[in-house]
Amino acid sequence: MVVTVSERRLFEHELEERLDVLLFASSSHRKLGKLAADLEALPRQQQDLVLHLAGVASQTYAEIGHMVATLAPQALERLDAAGFESWVITALDAYDREGLRPAMESLRDLDGFVAVRAGRRPVRFVEVEQRLGRFVHGLSGRHLSLKVGTYPWTDTEAIYLPERIAHSTVTEDNRLLYTGLAVQMWAQTRYGTFNIDLEAELARWPGREIALNWLAVLEAMRLEACILRDLPGLGKMLVALHDTWPEELHAAWSDLQSPDADVGVTLAWLARFMAQDAVPPAPTFVPRLNPAAAALARNERIARETEVLRRALGALKGTAGRKPATPSEFAAQLKTETGEVEIQLDGEAVTLPPDAKAAAQSLLQDLGELPPEALTPAGDGLWNPSGQDLGLPEQISNRAADFRYDEWDYHRNAYRRKWCHVYVNEVTPGDGQFVRDVKTRFAPHIQQIKRRFEAVRGEDRILGRQQDGEEIDVDALVEAVNDRKSGAEPSTRLFCRRVRNERSLAAMFMIDMSGSTKGWVNDAEREALVMLCEALEKLGDAYAIYGFSGWTRTRCDIYRIKSFADPYDDAVRARIDAIEAKDYTRMGVAIRHLSHLLSAQPARHKLLVTLSDGRPDDFGDEYRGQYGIEDTRRALQEAREQGIRSYCITIDRHGADYLRHMVGPASYTVLDDAKKLPLKVAEIYRKLTA
Repeated sequence: MVVTVSERRLFEHELEERLDVLLFASSSHRKLGKLAADLEALPRQQQDLVLHLAGVASQTYAEIGHMVATLAPQALERLDAAGFESWVITALDAYDREGLRPAMESLRDLDGFVAVRAGRRPVRFVEVEQRLGRFVHGLSGRHLSLKVGTYPWTDTEAIYLPERIAHSTVTEDNRLLYTGLAVQMWAQTRYGTFNIDLEAELARWPGREIALNWLAVLEAMRLEACILRDLPGLGKMLVALHDTWPEELHAAWSDLQSPDADVGVTLAWLARFMAQDAVPPAPTFVPRLNPAAAALARNERIARETEVLRRALGALKGTAGRKPATPSEFAAQLKTETGEVEIQLDGEAVTLPPDAKAAAQSLLQDLGELPPEALTPAGDGLWNPSGQDLGLPEQISNRAADFRYDEWDYHRNAYRRKWCHVYVNEVTPGDGQFVRDVKTRFAPHIQQIKRRFEAVRGEDRILGRQQDGEEIDVDALVEAVNDRKSGAEPSTRLFCRRVRNERSLAAMFMIDMSGSTKGWVNDAEREALVMLCEALEKLGDAYAIYGFSGWTRTRCDIYRIKSFADPYDDAVRARIDAIEAKDYTRMGVAIRHLSHLLSAQPARHKLLVTLSDGRPDDFGDEYRGQYGIEDTRRALQEAREQGIRSYCITIDRHGADYLRHMVGPASYTVLDDAKKLPLKVAEIYRKLTA
């Protein structure tokens, strides 16, 4: 058979030449070598189709054309020519409606496109995350965060769910599958799936993956029976996901649904099936197990919660590290009627701080009893935001949020859109006595700071090489003499003139009002603000003061103490007087909101100064870890893009561990004592704005 030129496949160099013409405007056009190599393996008809549609897409936006060509090989494995063309057109329609990013996401979502084309109705994780997160929070008794994973599993700290579920042609069925998977993974943490060293048990079998699959299915059966017994409504929902278990599992059902069945019963049946060399079923409604990761997270949590309980008991005994703990009798039990833990100290019931109570309940859930080391008192107890019972946080305000802001999720490398709800609140004024006391106590220091600020305001700029002026510009005079000696025409601009240094600066002070500032830290913040405001009135800079606190992403509170439009008067002094510790420190959203206010100021220079006592933190979710640091870092980057310079002043002795990464190496000061804060803030501001 003779193959004509038009029928043969294009070679890599030919494809690269054509792609270079089509995608020249793309910022990725230099990466065409690998792209051409991937397309070389396609039949000529498909090559022509890709080149044609990549060219069409490039006329709309070059990067879309590049993405079409990049994903074409895997798309053509799953789509015919008509489907491939529809896939590209769907992305171009998304670009026309919403812009580049949705168009690129549409192309990447090949699984979703294939599911819709096959008649299924996929549901995405982001569509169910908020509602499902609240459901699991209310169900678990301790917080289990929701995250995207390649498959459903839990490490006992977080529940990982697939980015998309398209198992059914009915949307609600796919939503139900998300819920069912989450319930089963909650049940793994509640009914003792990880109370045994599963890795050691699996090591008994040469075929570890087969044993792991059997274990997941058998444990799902046991947990379903537990849920049916304790929570019949949820149990019926799980049953509805599958109607009946595969026939080969029926023999195990009676043992696994026994009221006293634990994970040991599951392992006994695992041994039977492994001895039979049976192939495990793989139902879509059963989550997988990752015993190694779960054991690691569980052990870290037990150690952390044990320390929380020890510190709380130490605070109750009054030792706080100041004297050796006296012999005491500690006892703990879980009250079945309330589901709460009761601690007895020397035979008397005591009230634990909320964090310690939650730690005790979690330990009882994990171990069935409190470890002996948890009942050995140690050090000061942890702080308790607002002195209130944490329990289940209030998720919904009685009024609509004033603003909603995105939040950066570094796990996904993407924003969570409109994720944080901001409420702007007025500070109930105090009686002003605190401010009056500060002005009296620090009067000499305030006068000294005022004089320094007046000097900054009075500094003049010297303009050299002027036609006339009060003084001779020596540098210009030397150059003129040299020019004359060399025969060149000397300049007549030989004078210098002093001009008043005009400042054009707006400063925003962001005050941490989290629960950890309660007491002397809060006093130091207020003292610093009084001294700073008294001095700034001499300088004349525009400035504003806002506090921030909150409780989860749905309640991020901003407190107006002084806006840019407010004069520094008795009303502002009364609000400074009333600054008090509130709840938690979700810092990224506060930076975004206050940057929004600051960017609206007409000043040439804008400065955001944060006064805080620690790292970003929030109630019961992942924000208190690396997530919060990365979100805050991204918020500060966004502020810089708006022309806002930021600076952080913290009294966290461990601040250097994370501040360099979070705010930059030259953008923070760590104070080792809160007592230094009032005198340092004004001096730092003077240096920043001189």
